[in-house]
Amino acid sequence: MAPQYAQSLRFRLPPLLFFLQTGFIVVFIFYVDIEQNVQTKQHAFNNYYSEFQDVHVMVILGFGFLATFLVRYSFSGAGFTLLVAAMAVQWAVILNGVESMYHRGKIWINMRSLVVAEMCTASSLIAIGAVLGKTNPVHLLLIALLEISGFVLNGWLLQTFLKVQFLNTIMLLHIFGAFFGLMLSWVLYRQGSEQQHEKEKIDRKTGLFSVMGTLFLWMFWPSFNSVLVEVDHLDRGRSLRAVYSTYLALAVSAVTAAGFSVLTSPQGKLNLFHIQRCTLAGGVAIGVAMSAVHLPWVAMAIGFAAALISTLGSRYIKVRINKFLNCPWAFTISYYCFFLFQHYIITITLLKSFKVNT
Repeated sequence: MAPQYAQSLRFRLPPLLFFLQTGFIVVFIFYVDIEQNVQTKQHAFNNYYSEFQDVHVMVILGFGFLATFLVRYSFSGAGFTLLVAAMAVQWAVILNGVESMYHRGKIWINMRSLVVAEMCTASSLIAIGAVLGKTNPVHLLLIALLEISGFVLNGWLLQTFLKVQFLNTIMLLHIFGAFFGLMLSWVLYRQGSEQQHEKEKIDRKTGLFSVMGTLFLWMFWPSFNSVLVEVDHLDRGRSLRAVYSTYLALAVSAVTAAGFSVLTSPQGKLNLFHIQRCTLAGGVAIGVAMSAVHLPWVAMAIGFAAALISTLGSRYIKVRINKFLNCPWAFTISYYCFFLFQHYIITITLLKSFKVNT
């Protein structure tokens, strides 16, 4: 059983923060510059800034409020999210610019690079959500830096050796962050840790504030899925199609999750867990296979299936998975990963079959 109060972080957190921030500043002094092409800058501003704001709100407010579900941390969870995000964005900008530095001698910053860094940060926040309450801010910072390094390396390997498109690699952030969090839960597991600790308790107030994070994520998820869809692509309606598909999938998943939540409840009431997590299933699912969805009913069917599987799984399968993996977040992490991989393969297969038949 862990001690009731953790040791002071005075001699651990400040040195780490100052060391990392000083190192990032030095790197930015010598190797980072702002894009100088005026036409390119204006093009990027017009195409990315509004979506960048939406993604920024999702990362800071969405994941921030979502992390307030623990009684012991409460609003400190939002502070931890801000701290991790602020540090992780800088690290992501550096790592994503390594290839540019190799070819052009500098890491060039523009709106697109900031958006990509924010999405890498979102992947790290998904991962640390699996161990929130069992780790301190020092651990969270190190975990975020390690996760972003792995995510960027994973994207480079997929693009270089498997010739996967950049958009498809970046939208795997949900899966990579989830599996990384699952790995962390397994590594940090100790005998007796399956018993609920005082820091893991949830009450009504923190649960309601956590739902605010779900609302922010739900509202801005269409921008999250469509922001990196290139507007100069031959299919100029691709970006709008991503917005439409994501919104329809989210709407259907919200309705489906609410319906099955009441249907499976012994008291016939809405389950806060279902509303908080299963309503977002459609946005997560459509993001992975966004390039393969071209019809509205397909997006709606994906949202329905995602919410159905998530709600029923959390009601009947969650306890068994958590007992097997010894991780309180194991169901949310592993179940979504399994569904996303399965859904992507099925969608791509059906799409190719449809093209062959036509």
